[in-house]
Amino acid sequence: MTYERFEDLPVWKSAISLAEKIYALTEKPPFRRKYSLRDQIERAALSISNNIAEGFERGTTQELLTFLYIARGSAGEVRSMLYFIEKLDAFQGLKFEISNLKSEVEGISRQIRAWADSLQNSKIKGQRYLNEKGRLIAKNRKEKEEFLNTLTSYKR
Repeated sequence: MTYERFEDLPVWKSAISLAEKIYALTEKPPFRRKYSLRDQIERAALSISNNIAEGFERGTTQELLTFLYIARGSAGEVRSMLYFIEKLDAFQGLKFEISNLKSEVEGISRQIRAWADSLQNSKIKGQRYLNEKGRLIAKNRKEKEEFLNTLTSYKR
């Protein structure tokens, strides 16, 4: 499936949902007077979806890959902070919620990794490289593949 807008990407939607949950978590009493921790985890959580969006909008596969790895790094940062706060006495009442968030961010990290792996094996250079000639070549290639698939299906 081809996505036209980053807002349609399932992994971006998951990252936005995670950021919302992190912001809800940091509203809870244990985060009061822990300003730097609160700020850091909120920024890292929001960074995941922001980097997915920025990479998507850049127009080249290589830049998208770069930003996907940055997003994955931010996911690792969120996970690391969740492990840290889980060990603090003040957060003992939030263990279940923290555990769920760790699982969620791990899932997002896996999605980003799978997408990056598929892009690394792709010959597509990105939208920025598509001029009229490139679009025509891509269209002809796609039509050829569809035609060959149709022929193959008749042979069976």
